[in-house]
Amino acid sequence: MKRQRILVAVHESLIPPDSLAGYEQREIDEWRTEYDVVQHLKRTGHDVRCIGLLDSLTELRTTIQEWRPHLVFNLLEEFDGIAKHDQHVVAFLELLRQPYTGCNPRGLMLSRDKVLSKQLLAYHRIPTPQFAVFRRGRRLQLPSKLRYPLFVKSATDDASLAIAQASVCADAQSLRERIAFVHEQTESDALVEEYVEGREIYVGVLGNDRLTTLPAWELNFGSLPEGQAPIATRKVKWDRRYQSRHGITTDAAAGLTDATIAQLGRMTKRICRALHLTGCARMDFRLRNDGAIFVLEANANPNLAEEEDLARSARAAGISYDGLLTRILLLGLSYQAAWRATAS
Repeated sequence: MKRQRILVAVHESLIPPDSLAGYEQREIDEWRTEYDVVQHLKRTGHDVRCIGLLDSLTELRTTIQEWRPHLVFNLLEEFDGIAKHDQHVVAFLELLRQPYTGCNPRGLMLSRDKVLSKQLLAYHRIPTPQFAVFRRGRRLQLPSKLRYPLFVKSATDDASLAIAQASVCADAQSLRERIAFVHEQTESDALVEEYVEGREIYVGVLGNDRLTTLPAWELNFGSLPEGQAPIATRKVKWDRRYQSRHGITTDAAAGLTDATIAQLGRMTKRICRALHLTGCARMDFRLRNDGAIFVLEANANPNLAEEEDLARSARAAGISYDGLLTRILLLGLSYQAAWRATAS
């Protein structure tokens, strides 16, 4: 790939340094993805600048107009403190007729809205746990058709925010308490799903129109304390000491039959098309002991750190980290945004 001018868009607090020297692991974890992407893009010969965004797009517009990057590498996960607002930044890039990496605005909007995405998946007959939505500020009426245990999470937030062992509810009292907790702590609606016991499987995918799935990855819960449900709480996902203590790892999913692998691939592609996802994405599944597969979430613009699941899965498919980033760049450059149809 020839040398490109690449503007890497990150949260204002996550602009990475040029070196890891002098930083503690806790600090590095905060901006590890941003550091890996920037350093590898530079190493492969691109002209790279990093811009930090908080609640204004003025500097972004000025930089694009003056520097004229070939591509904006989008690493934003929120804007103005609101996770769903990253879609508006991407829409702004489209208004500027600026190519970018990752998912398009429609795909971001549909996948970020967990309730709407589940409704669309149900419409397309893609298996997902039965669910109900409890609106913040509304009178609470517990569901009669859902079967316990039930799993409670925010309808909008990600990164396992407000997910803990108490999220799995075995009775009406604990369900009421957890719904109230989600309403208060996240200031969002609560999404309640039937809890699916089984293996937690992740499948990455690359592509705009033609989609390529990556090898299935698995979150292994290790030796959780007795009585704890195997769910991806914040501790399980982000606490290194907790992971080490309980042997929690992510690795290539072992022992899957050819039929299961094929079904995961088909479901991943169907989800991408149902939610209009482009660039790269990661699907979270639960695989029950009887072989039934349920999609839990679709993650547009997943974590791209070199040692995170997507990059490791790509390596298992023979795609180096530099190769993965190059593919993402090419997908961004080739994405057929609406403005291209009217470009002279």
